[in-house]
Amino acid sequence: MKNKKKIIYILLSLSLLSGCVQSTAFLGPAITVASTGNIYQAGLQYGTEKAVKKETGKSTIEYISSLLNEPKEKTLSEDFVILIENRIKETRKIIFLKKN
Repeated sequence: MKNKKKIIYILLSLSLLSGCVQSTAFLGPAITVASTGNIYQAGLQYGTEKAVKKETGKSTIEYISSLLNEPKEKTLSEDFVILIENRIKETRKIIFLKKN
């Protein structure tokens, strides 16, 4: 019964504090410290989150998802472009010779 009250208390607290956006960057490292006890890893995770946020203006998850969802540009290989240009030149020579 005591565990159920604790779980309800934690869930209620999380739902009430969900508006605290600035503290969510520290939520991941806090879970890391609680689960693994590795403070250095948590500090690195927090520092990385802050650095990415400062550089891009997005959280790490937002930044990675935007990279994955970017439309990929189709580029032609240089060999293909050279081939097409040579064909156009040859065709122009043939057309020019037929006109004369």
